[in-house]
Amino acid sequence: MTIADDIAKIIAQEQAIAFASFDEAEAFALGSRMRERALADELPIIVDIRTWDRPLFYAAMPGSTASNADWARRKINVVKMFHKSTLRMFLEQGGSVQEIGARHGLSVSDYVLAGGAFPIRVEGAGVIGAIAISGLPQRQDHAVVVEVLCAHLGLDGHALALAAD
Repeated sequence: MTIADDIAKIIAQEQAIAFASFDEAEAFALGSRMRERALADELPIIVDIRTWDRPLFYAAMPGSTASNADWARRKINVVKMFHKSTLRMFLEQGGSVQEIGARHGLSVSDYVLAGGAFPIRVEGAGVIGAIAISGLPQRQDHAVVVEVLCAHLGLDGHALALAAD
């Protein structure tokens, strides 16, 4: 797969993964599903789900660190700014964490181009928040988020998955 193929697949993911509505109960159900997946597979991640005005779900798994929370915050800031997943932004911007500052004048202390954050899109309303995990290699962070979102929404996760590295 080429970078262009990955970008096209991520765009398809972003278009397909949409909620009919999203509220505190939905965030808790999604976050709980993500936490259960992390526990089952012993993933050393944090899970952060928020709308633009407030956090709705947070969980830290065994093996995660304080830096994972900061990475998630910075990833969520990218989704908020661009309404795109962070892996898509990473690929579109040349595959460098430093590109966000050079191309967009954004501080790397508040924004990071690394996979693992995905827009929460509501049909008829657009992007209203983000879900982020941190603790795995970025492509794996992205894959876990997409897989859990697909399972939660009843979508075909295999059809939407990126090709293996």
